[in-house]
Amino acid sequence: MLANKFQLVTHVLCPYVQRSVIILSEKNIPYERIDVDLDNPPGWFKGISPLQKVPLLRINEKTVLFESAVICEYLNEITPGSLHPQDPLEKAMHRSWIEFGSNILDNIGGLYCAKDEETYEKKRKEIKQMFQQIEDKLTNGPYFAGQDFHLIDAVYGPIFRYFDVIEARVDLRLFEELYKIQNWRLNLKKRESIKNAVTSQYAELLTEFIQQRKSYLSTLM
Repeated sequence: MLANKFQLVTHVLCPYVQRSVIILSEKNIPYERIDVDLDNPPGWFKGISPLQKVPLLRINEKTVLFESAVICEYLNEITPGSLHPQDPLEKAMHRSWIEFGSNILDNIGGLYCAKDEETYEKKRKEIKQMFQQIEDKLTNGPYFAGQDFHLIDAVYGPIFRYFDVIEARVDLRLFEELYKIQNWRLNLKKRESIKNAVTSQYAELLTEFIQQRKSYLSTLM
């Protein structure tokens, strides 16, 4: 199965791309990374991406998988050592909180696009409340479900990375008294697969991206 040739089509800032990169790293799967400019994508990209989004996983330059959840599940299934819990109910619970993570990403988008302070503050409070809900589900770490790194951890690493960048300039006050979240965040930040899922220019590029939104947050940064 791993004799296949894998190409991952990506964008430098996409958190969903980062999920796939982390799983490829955790599973020690060789691959070629191809970055595209989504504002001006090449013709071949339009031909293979039904939703005009990244990531895409191209296998043997023929079959193309899209949607990060599908890509990550596939990579997990074709390699030994599952990144999901073995118990079906616990696995389903992890998948539920993975979907919850995608909703956090939607709210982060709302935060950095909010045009006024009122909308910005509403989104900030919604995100804080979402992390409070996760806090109540966490073990004592270092990861979501204890000692073992799972696919769900690969999902939240890129989420926390947003705040690593934003909080360098703006005090969002999201994680006050969320001590399990703070511990989880710190341990994810230290993990090599998560650290290496972005380029060294990521923080600069994300800051520039947010500042270009001409939003309330961009004025704070």
